[in-house]
Amino acid sequence: MESLSNILSTDFIYGWQVWLDDWFLVFALALFVIELLRYTIKKKMSWNLLGDSVANYATLAMFIVIVALIAGVYAGVFFYVYDNFRLVELPLTGWTILACIVLADLAYYWEHRFLHMNGFGWATHTVHHSSPHFNISVAYRHGPMDWFFPLFFYLPLALLGFNPVIIFLAEVIVQIYQTLLHTEAVKKLPKPIEAIFNTPSHHRVHHATNKQYLDKNYAGIFIIWDKMFGSFAEEKETVNYGVFPRINSVNPLKVFFSGYGKFIQRLWHAPSWSYRCKLFFKSPTWAWQQEQQEKKQ
Repeated sequence: MESLSNILSTDFIYGWQVWLDDWFLVFALALFVIELLRYTIKKKMSWNLLGDSVANYATLAMFIVIVALIAGVYAGVFFYVYDNFRLVELPLTGWTILACIVLADLAYYWEHRFLHMNGFGWATHTVHHSSPHFNISVAYRHGPMDWFFPLFFYLPLALLGFNPVIIFLAEVIVQIYQTLLHTEAVKKLPKPIEAIFNTPSHHRVHHATNKQYLDKNYAGIFIIWDKMFGSFAEEKETVNYGVFPRINSVNPLKVFFSGYGKFIQRLWHAPSWSYRCKLFFKSPTWAWQQEQQEKKQ
């Protein structure tokens, strides 16, 4: 750690972040080609799977356009808070980078859990969950507001005194780790790894529609957060992927805007303003249960 600290600078860390961002996408595409070969060998290849995969990367392209438009403002907020309100100024060292990654992972856990617990957050996050398949392309299936919510959960790290360049690097590392979890090719890893780290098995549970798996395993890198905060479930039976109601489409535009389209539709047909407020703040499960009750009446 000390030898690393001697060469660290904001430019050096930013360079690593850009390198990871750019080259990992190339690596992920190579992994996806391998997954397609695996589907072909197992005779699971289908036009729906291919169409779904194309839609996933199309949502990524649309998301990148949005991020390009707001990236300056997003970064500016972090630097403004860091420059004017930080409690201390933490040095650029290997230890502060490691600490920031761990805390960023904890922040990711709570952001992820938040997105599942209210209608407005779920309207963007549901896009990621709406695929009926599970492969590395699904990791790139983004909703239009996925850039917005991380701001509120990672910003406290700038208040604590972590330089924003470290925070952005930590965000990238957490996201890269998450990307690698989206596969059915890896079953279960050795027990010590499964006990501490998030794994493909744990993340398959998170994407499941099976009743016992709903709203479980929000972790980024460390599954210990779910075990600490009571949201852990082990993969024991075959996982069914997707959301309710299913979108049944591989049209990228429909996929990308499906969450907020459904959310606006619910708001429009809501019987009262109090009901509309509940749609914003109550869980998507509550909204779905209300619709099922109305259909029975």
